[in-house]
Amino acid sequence: MIDLRSDTVTRPSPAMLAAMVTAEVGDDVWGDDPSVTRLQAVVAERAGHEAGLFFPSGTQSNLAALMAHCGRGDEYLVGQAAHTYKYEGGGAAVLGSIQPQPLENAADGSIPLDKITVAIKPLDDHFARTRLLALENTIGGKVLPAAYVNEALDLARQRGLATHLDGARVCNAAVASGQALATLCAPFDSVSICFSKGLGAPVGSVLVGSKALLEQAHRWRKVLGGGMRQSGVLAAACLYALEHNFARLAEDHDNAAHLARGLAQIDQVTLQSQATNMVFAQFPAADCAALEAWLKARGILTQVLYASRFVTHRDVSRADIDTVVDAVKAYFSR
Repeated sequence: MIDLRSDTVTRPSPAMLAAMVTAEVGDDVWGDDPSVTRLQAVVAERAGHEAGLFFPSGTQSNLAALMAHCGRGDEYLVGQAAHTYKYEGGGAAVLGSIQPQPLENAADGSIPLDKITVAIKPLDDHFARTRLLALENTIGGKVLPAAYVNEALDLARQRGLATHLDGARVCNAAVASGQALATLCAPFDSVSICFSKGLGAPVGSVLVGSKALLEQAHRWRKVLGGGMRQSGVLAAACLYALEHNFARLAEDHDNAAHLARGLAQIDQVTLQSQATNMVFAQFPAADCAALEAWLKARGILTQVLYASRFVTHRDVSRADIDTVVDAVKAYFSR
């Protein structure tokens, strides 16, 4: 199947599986899994931070970071379209007793600075205490403008806020912008970096930050059920991904641009945007279900909605993209 539903659907390559089979392991709850220790150190160094902490998922990594930054009854500022607010089950509120203050994202994925400024609460017992600004990069496939990030972080520091980056696809952002991973990550107090999306590992995220912050996050990881034992098997996959699948993300971006050009040539399709490895397009509402079934019958998996997202990744080739475009054309010309 050609699967464009998400970049989370990638399968480990034979070489990645071989790295997992031969991984040196220990008990990570006791802190003696050498592969996990190596992954944490490598990611922290590349991201420009003091320490790293391995998590089973990005959702848990983000949540542990929020809980390390904020106490019960505190508040974090976040975009309405951000994963930490919209797509992670409300964990900050449900499990962390942290109040999200969602703010409308601008078209480029940023949160306007004036909205951040107005949302910061005064120190008053009537209000939750604003403790943290959380951004996401990429967001909707878009790379946050570098100048905006600098201004937002300056504002947060001036107002005494900590900062967290949901960097689930920050590696895509680094490749697309030509910036080093540390350039994008180091200015934040904490960053969650995911390996199970475009980098192609089966599972795993690393939270980076200061040693003091990660000591708190380590406790919350245990509370949230994220303490794993011989997890070096998984860390080995992430190490392989970092070494072999980072630079090739540019291929995914090129394939997404090729897909966007192909879909734009179809009269019934309205191309909304393309950035990094994501393409957003609109289809006639009356055709969505039938088109999705048509594509599935031809070996193509995707969700066809009025506003649809197509995601390229290491298991989708340029030839696959041409097959998808031809299948959509065939549907509308039948």
